[in-house]
Amino acid sequence: MFSKPTARVLAILDLFMSHPSKAYGLTELTRILGLNKATCHAILSTMARYGFLAQDSRSKAYRLGPSIAAAGMSAFAQFPVLEVARPRLEALSKELQLGCGLMGRSGDQLVLLTNYGIPERLEFPFHQGLRLPNAAPLGAAFIAWSSPNKLQQWLDSAQAHLPEWDENLDKRLRISVIGIRARGFEVTLISEAEVALERELAKPKENWSLEEVAEHVQHYRESLCRSHYHLDRIEEGRQYQVANIAVPIFASGEEPELVISAGSIRRPVSAQDILAIADRLKLAAKEISEAATATLSYPQPDQDPPTA
Repeated sequence: MFSKPTARVLAILDLFMSHPSKAYGLTELTRILGLNKATCHAILSTMARYGFLAQDSRSKAYRLGPSIAAAGMSAFAQFPVLEVARPRLEALSKELQLGCGLMGRSGDQLVLLTNYGIPERLEFPFHQGLRLPNAAPLGAAFIAWSSPNKLQQWLDSAQAHLPEWDENLDKRLRISVIGIRARGFEVTLISEAEVALERELAKPKENWSLEEVAEHVQHYRESLCRSHYHLDRIEEGRQYQVANIAVPIFASGEEPELVISAGSIRRPVSAQDILAIADRLKLAAKEISEAATATLSYPQPDQDPPTA
């Protein structure tokens, strides 16, 4: 089921999360969100009343409120790996001089949880909170360590928009997954699909719609199925236009809990550089996993301490 009133509230939160340092006035929000003034004002006033937004007493503009910060802290408490990952991610971004991000999974979506080192990190296309379909060929760094049943479901998802089964696509994805698991990291290449997504996602600044953004990213995923998306062979002496290098982070289970990635690579990258970046990401992922495991091993408030 779909609730339009709920979607309106979520669209407002999504806009503010994507531009957390920006304040918006009522008139600007009604234009961006495509809402009438009375409806928008009622939603904003209610959200401000309960602390999810804060209104400046002089300018009357709205920003994210303290209740959002409390919700974020509660989320971190549920996922200790996030807490230990953030400072390491920030340091890694400075070390590599690249944009570094954390991607998580939520049902049928991949969610960009945080990023660092992006020159214009509050702008499109890859803003914090961006959601992508959790379907092939996206999410390969997660699925490469999943069960055969989940892998098959992922492979089948690549065919959902096609009129008939594409054997070549299925074979290409299987090869990519095998390579990712063998190397321990994923490399994706910049394609026209990536450029088109950036171009399309620049438009909602004037007309923010969750449904429209979802359509853009779905089209992006479908376009990737026709593109040379994964780099399966890294050949010495060659240069590549890399979009992202991604490494899984394991915590308490056999499947990745998060994926750490390096992107915003604005120049051709050599095979040697790809391997060096991947090695550094692997080390960071190992450190994060070990720190998260240590955190989980401490007695929780509702647990008895271990006996000698």
